[in-house]
Amino acid sequence: SNPLDSRSTEYCTDVAKMIQAPILHVNGDDPEAVLFVTQLAVDYRMQYKRDVVIDLVCYRRRGHNEADEPSGTQPLMYQQISKQRTTRELYADALTTAERQTTDEVQAKIDEYRTALDNGQHVVKSLVKEPNKELFVDWRPYLGHTWTARHDTSFELKTLQELSNKLLEIPEGVVVQRQVAKILEDRQKMGAGALSINWGYAETMAYATLLFEGHPIRMTGQDIGRGTFSHRHAVLHNQKDATAYVPLKNLYEGQPAFDLYDSFLSEEAVLAFEYGYATTQPNALVIWEAQFGDFANGAQVVFDQFISSGEHKWGRLCGLTMLLPHGYEGQGPEHSSARLERYLQLCAEHNMQVAVPTTPAQIYHLLRRQVIRPLRKPLVVLTPKSLLRHKLAISTLEDLADGSFQTVIPEIDAIDPKKVDRVVLCSGKVYYDLLEKRRNEGRENIAIVRIEQLYPFPEDDLTETLAVYKHLKHIVWCQEEPMNQGAWYCSQHHMRRVATAQKKTLLLEYAGREASAAPACGYASLHAEQQEKLLQDAFTV
Repeated sequence: SNPLDSRSTEYCTDVAKMIQAPILHVNGDDPEAVLFVTQLAVDYRMQYKRDVVIDLVCYRRRGHNEADEPSGTQPLMYQQISKQRTTRELYADALTTAERQTTDEVQAKIDEYRTALDNGQHVVKSLVKEPNKELFVDWRPYLGHTWTARHDTSFELKTLQELSNKLLEIPEGVVVQRQVAKILEDRQKMGAGALSINWGYAETMAYATLLFEGHPIRMTGQDIGRGTFSHRHAVLHNQKDATAYVPLKNLYEGQPAFDLYDSFLSEEAVLAFEYGYATTQPNALVIWEAQFGDFANGAQVVFDQFISSGEHKWGRLCGLTMLLPHGYEGQGPEHSSARLERYLQLCAEHNMQVAVPTTPAQIYHLLRRQVIRPLRKPLVVLTPKSLLRHKLAISTLEDLADGSFQTVIPEIDAIDPKKVDRVVLCSGKVYYDLLEKRRNEGRENIAIVRIEQLYPFPEDDLTETLAVYKHLKHIVWCQEEPMNQGAWYCSQHHMRRVATAQKKTLLLEYAGREASAAPACGYASLHAEQQEKLLQDAFTV
């Protein structure tokens, strides 16, 4: 491309002036000057811990590839380049003129290089030929597993409570903020069994138990220490001197690393780095969290080209976990949808997992399953916002100690299966809206079933769940997202197979928002109207 088309400044490096970084311009045709400038830049970086920029002034002799003729678009530049002597010729002349090398010695080096190329040998003399075996990872334990393989994610109750108490041991002199103190006080009650467990507690205990069992944890994302919706508070900030204390780093002497980094709104860069990290650390739980699920839009290329297809293209296993807050609470089109449909569209050949957990116990066992089970597949989790403190989205200590992740959660109320003629299938927050509406209306003919894992789709588990309903007339998929979004298009064939297995004439029906170009509307009143309509449709379509 023409430099005039690329920038408005004389040098491409002028952008570095805004951070006052030193800029070193050097002629690419002078190898010794390039070496000197490189050493100078490295020394500056190491000495002052500041950015430094090298502008290597050079040119491209050939076109984009062997079949490309660049003079077609840049005739004057390539007329000049064709007359320009190569860097090798210029340097060889400098060496012979200075009597550092003879003409024969120069030619011998050329012949040696050509011979190495012809024989497929290394031409970079400084190349490391023997890799550092201490950095090797044995991936054999993670090969050849099917996604259906069950694994025990239970944890001994007494030890669970001991870990819970340990997390609440705050060093003397650390003064936590008032609302944070209330959260810690509630967690003490939860650990004692005196208060129902919420999302933040269950998630924290998942990390604590994994650390106890020897698994390192790494978490990155915007505001990940506190959590966007103030539910996590993994980092406690001392109100006296602004120092930070991380309880999960202080569980016991010699524990695995718990690394937590708040990152900038640079989703593509951060997620790409975490993907690479996860492909080298199979024993660790590596998590990236979007501040809002929508923010993952900026990292879509990483999902498309690496996360969804890295194993298929390169045979690279990856157990990276992505937490994407999702849920329609009337916050408008940029803060509602994590674009569930995009991940489901990328799903094939059991390449990754997509889950929408709705209880604290579910996120606890899902995170533990991701590391304890030897299967290493990327995990996309649509996490809640309003459910973080919802009065019905609760679990017990026993659910954490003795339970497991359920791909499908059956009806929880004491409804007689013989009276049920309609089953509503759903995922995520809309479940609680449906549940409250059904209870308020006293509808005993409707059962509500949650699909907590949308891919790989649990057809067998769903079939088993629905088998008790012998008098079904209607089976409905209900979602908050518009029809052209969410799980409807990507998952309906799975649900249809299950429906027709119950009864050949049973048709799958849809209840949700109408198709829309945007993920959500921008008015709270319209949102509430749409929400009420989709709930009503679920009970009547």
